[in-house]
Amino acid sequence: MGWVLQSGCLFSAVFVVFIQGYHGVNSEPTQDKQALLAFFSQIPHKSRLLWNQSDSACDWVGVQCDPTNSSVYYLRLPGAGLVGDIPADTLGRLTQLRVLSLRSNGLTGSIPPDFSKLEHLRSIYLQNNQFSGEFPESVTTLSRLTRLDLSSNNFTGPIPIAVNNLTQLTGIFLENNGFNGTLPSINPPGLVNFNVSNNRLNGSIPRALSKFPSSAFAGNIDLCGGPLRPCNPFFSPPSPAPSAPPHKKSKKLSTAAIIGISIGAALGLLLVLVVLLCICLGRRQRQRDSTKVQKPPPPPAAAAAAGEADTSSSKDDIAGGSAEVERNKLVFLNAGAYSFDLEDLLRASAEVLGKGSVGTSYKAVLEEGSIVVVKRLKDVVATKNEFEQQMEVLGKIKHENVLAITAFYYSRDEKLLVFDYMPAGSLSALLHGSRGSGHTPLDWDNRMRIALSTARCLAYLHVSGKVVHGNIKSSNILLRLENRDACVSDFGLNQFFSSSTPPNHRVMGYRAPEVLETHKVTFKSDVYSFGVLLLELLTGKSPNQASLGEEGIDLPRWVQSVVREEWTAEVFDIELMRYQNVEEEMVQLLQIGMACVASVPDQRPAMHEVVRMIEDMKRGSTDDGMQHSSDDHLKGSDSQTPPRESRSSPREITP
Repeated sequence: MGWVLQSGCLFSAVFVVFIQGYHGVNSEPTQDKQALLAFFSQIPHKSRLLWNQSDSACDWVGVQCDPTNSSVYYLRLPGAGLVGDIPADTLGRLTQLRVLSLRSNGLTGSIPPDFSKLEHLRSIYLQNNQFSGEFPESVTTLSRLTRLDLSSNNFTGPIPIAVNNLTQLTGIFLENNGFNGTLPSINPPGLVNFNVSNNRLNGSIPRALSKFPSSAFAGNIDLCGGPLRPCNPFFSPPSPAPSAPPHKKSKKLSTAAIIGISIGAALGLLLVLVVLLCICLGRRQRQRDSTKVQKPPPPPAAAAAAGEADTSSSKDDIAGGSAEVERNKLVFLNAGAYSFDLEDLLRASAEVLGKGSVGTSYKAVLEEGSIVVVKRLKDVVATKNEFEQQMEVLGKIKHENVLAITAFYYSRDEKLLVFDYMPAGSLSALLHGSRGSGHTPLDWDNRMRIALSTARCLAYLHVSGKVVHGNIKSSNILLRLENRDACVSDFGLNQFFSSSTPPNHRVMGYRAPEVLETHKVTFKSDVYSFGVLLLELLTGKSPNQASLGEEGIDLPRWVQSVVREEWTAEVFDIELMRYQNVEEEMVQLLQIGMACVASVPDQRPAMHEVVRMIEDMKRGSTDDGMQHSSDDHLKGSDSQTPPRESRSSPREITP
């Protein structure tokens, strides 16, 4: 029996080693990596495409492999600044590729013939480039293709009937090119999205395609039939003149009849000339309109989803890349792991996170699985140039306690900011959320950590960034999931809005007295708002009047009134009373908060002084976990402070 057990254990060990060795062999798609490196080295690109040869290709931006990391399944490089022709014998070697997205680049030339080797391709997105030549023959052999987007390029020549070889096709987008000739009868059984608008096609629309809307054929002035105008001639051929009976002699017309006939003929000729002139002018106007027509905006997400047959593997790219869209594209301030653009955001599933004083925030789940937060700004009065200049300034701010702006979008009707998603939520939700039986109290050590990390962030913004935050409140203090450090958002946005607009009622409690009068924020008004935030941390009360139970009183005045009556202990959040040996620190932090909310701006300390005061409080503690040099908060940093445990366990509360 012992021999059997030993043999079984040995077999198990060998099996584990075998499995590990198997996965080790398949942990890197060596051949695909060489193909990608060949592509990378032969085509010009912007620096945001960072592929480190020492890393696995499966970890590169835009690359996704199969579960065993043995083959590249998805290559998505939209808007990556790729320029020039696609080199031969590079991408054509990715024989297991499922999705290829190179849209919104500067690619030129024709599609390489070796694309015919990509037999497993299901989706191709090449729109918004400068490809030329005839319809790529290599694509017509990819029988598993479900979605083909060649729109907004410079393709010419006829659309081949061989497109019908793509029997799995659900969507084909060929608009905004130079395709000419007649339109073949394209009729794969599952085709639900079709667009050939703004080309040079002529003739009648095949019956199989007449089910699509007229917008799918617009801009082809010589197309007719189906949803467009009928293919009838403008004038019917003239009927033959009746011959006179042979046995009757012609009679001489009277002078009056001759005059009447002449006048009638002249009026008829004039009418024909007017009709012909109107027709010519109308056609010329249509030709001018067709040359000026802009590329259509992307269809709504619902329409895109309807055309996707393989939702699990396709990025479902949609056309839409006019000069206007190019000018108003999503601009990234911090090149990172993201590889998405505005079209991806428009198709993402969205959830409202909250409505603030500057706009509404949405949680957006992209199709590739990434989660970001999109803030839709409202009432922006800044011009596009002013907006972009401020974004450039804010994009340079790097600090461990700053929630950096990832990207922005500006158009006449929409102004969007994109941030990383912080799953731990905001300080406001943690402090003022439900305090029922399942509620986890925010202990004193974490409140101190939040106070100090927020102070360091504001000091950095003031001293190194020369930026006024202007909108400090607990809902803008987001928390890191791993250590509850603060991550401050919505900084530097005030100049986008009219100074004459009254403050939102949700932020009234944080506004310094002088801001309520002038509507202008300063470094000192930031200090005041931070002081209110400290009082909020200490009292557990929201700084609006409703939470204080008294009309016409704000949080600083309420705290002053309680302390004046020597009821200092009544100020503090009841949840803090559960922790031992923290009363002295709470009183010290209360004094710092009261100094920050002084009515006269000059009497308030600067933010770097506030940081020093809070650090002085902590230096006596042996279990600090947040010790920094007193000047560390003024330097940008990518490091993170390690978490620490609560200093003392809660007292048992007698029911």
